[in-house]
Amino acid sequence: SSPGEPKRQRVPALREVITEVMRKSSIEKLFSSIEPLIRRVVKEEIELALANHAAMMTRSPTYTVPSTSKNLQLQFTTRLSLPIFTGSKVEGEGTLSIALVDTLTREVVVMGKESLLKVEIVVLEGDFEDGEGNDWTAQEFNNNIVKERQGKRPLLSGDVFVGLERGIGTVGDVSFTDNSSWTRSRKFRLGARTEDGCYNGVRVREAKTESFVVKDHRGECEFMPLSIVICFLHPFLYI
Repeated sequence: SSPGEPKRQRVPALREVITEVMRKSSIEKLFSSIEPLIRRVVKEEIELALANHAAMMTRSPTYTVPSTSKNLQLQFTTRLSLPIFTGSKVEGEGTLSIALVDTLTREVVVMGKESLLKVEIVVLEGDFEDGEGNDWTAQEFNNNIVKERQGKRPLLSGDVFVGLERGIGTVGDVSFTDNSSWTRSRKFRLGARTEDGCYNGVRVREAKTESFVVKDHRGECEFMPLSIVICFLHPFLYI
């Protein structure tokens, strides 16, 4: 061609065209053949990641285990100090407290909203669940709550509601206004319950103390400790 003529585009040779077509065809076939493999590998990796995440959720004890997996129960942390008289503060052998316990782990529930429950203290019949079992229903528990006699003040007076903090609440100043002689067992128990016996649909089994007799306050002098009697009589021993 002369220098003044424009250059014409080079026409690919037939061999080059065939080679390019074969190359593209091979790539498409390769993609077609490995696409199912890629999809299967991706699916397996996703399923494995989800399984590992679920396992971690199950192993985490406090922060991630849903409350529906727990078996919750209220418990009094100490036995009551006896004898008990009307008008006198009910006390324990130690600090009288109520704890929310996960019965599967036997540990106090210190995290979660359930650890901040509001608990009501009630009076129960002394013969309620005398055996070792504690598999009662909320309805059975409520059916054994003792109310005051007609014309009397509420049977239990004082701080009958206890707020839990980190799963434990201290019982305040509570006392009986009537003795237990008129009940079917002639004894009482203290009980503790949540509203409806549940929290967010999870059963919270109620607490109960051992059974005990409540005597009128006027009979308290009959149980004056011997040490007090001796101290009282000591000055008269040398007269």
